[in-house]
Amino acid sequence: MPDGAIDRQTIPRVLSDTLMSGAVNQLSVPSSTSIGARPVIGRVVLIAFVVAFGAAALHAGQNKPNKHENRNEIYQLEETWRDAMLKADTTAMSNLLADDYIAITSAGTLQTKAEAINNLRTRRMHVTGLDVADRKVRFYGKTAVVTSQASVQATTPDGDVNGNFRYTRVYVRDAQDKWKIVSFEASRIRQPGEHRRQANSSK
Repeated sequence: MPDGAIDRQTIPRVLSDTLMSGAVNQLSVPSSTSIGARPVIGRVVLIAFVVAFGAAALHAGQNKPNKHENRNEIYQLEETWRDAMLKADTTAMSNLLADDYIAITSAGTLQTKAEAINNLRTRRMHVTGLDVADRKVRFYGKTAVVTSQASVQATTPDGDVNGNFRYTRVYVRDAQDKWKIVSFEASRIRQPGEHRRQANSSK
């Protein structure tokens, strides 16, 4: 081949081999920077996840009152109810009772919130003594059930009411996150032979 002449078949092939070999080298030899960055990024993501999860759990734990706190709150509300009965405090009683409150009295009659407040205001049933014992509180989500025994001394238009009663009072957290009494039921505790004596006296 004369000097200065160009072999057009050889040159393109050499150029092609050089480019391909360079491309293969670039693909087959990973960058040391990318290899070292992967574990670091993984650790950063893991730490961020742990911190975020821990903060969320802590926040939830701080906002959610435990049963001990709820129990103390119910005990305080029970004392507020007792004081309202003794002092005929209609404002305190109205704040305790839910609007759809329903009671079943020891006589078996139904009583609404309006009727309960009116009886307290007019002192139709004037409570002079109210001693509570054997109080138990159970929780079911946003509902608290209170059972207790009460020794009651009261006067009514039909005469004096003296005796021991067992009652069940139900509290529910409302939309404002306040405990409200939604239900109440009372039953007289009869002494042995009391029912028989009452039956004989009615003959």
